[in-house]
Amino acid sequence: MTEIKTKKTTQSASAFIKSIPDDAKRKEATQLLAIFKEVTGLPPRMWGTSIIGFGSYHYASERSSQKGEWPLVGFSPRKQNLSLYIMPGFADYGALLKKLGPHKTSVGCLYIKHLSDVHIPTLRTLITRSLKDMLKKHGVKK
Repeated sequence: MTEIKTKKTTQSASAFIKSIPDDAKRKEATQLLAIFKEVTGLPPRMWGTSIIGFGSYHYASERSSQKGEWPLVGFSPRKQNLSLYIMPGFADYGALLKKLGPHKTSVGCLYIKHLSDVHIPTLRTLITRSLKDMLKKHGVKK
């Protein structure tokens, strides 16, 4: 089996955020960091060069031979969008997504242009439910 390339690093999440050149993106990343820390109760860890993750679980793809560790939840302040990693996917979160505001999704990613565009209490609930579902599914503890 092949291992996932993006792995936990020792880089500081705060230092990474401070290095973001775009002021608006840096402020949004700082806001997201505070939200994720409060909601999860877990310390932030860098995964690869640009993903801030919280907690971890053993990953084994059902579609390929890839396996490894991956954050339970996380985000990345990408140039085009804020990418939030909602690992259970979105099948059970339709009502929350309707209340969230403008966004796009892929299998496990939620894409938001700007935090000011979305309903923050709904975002917090989505992160909370995602974490709870991942902990239950994978039998891991915070």
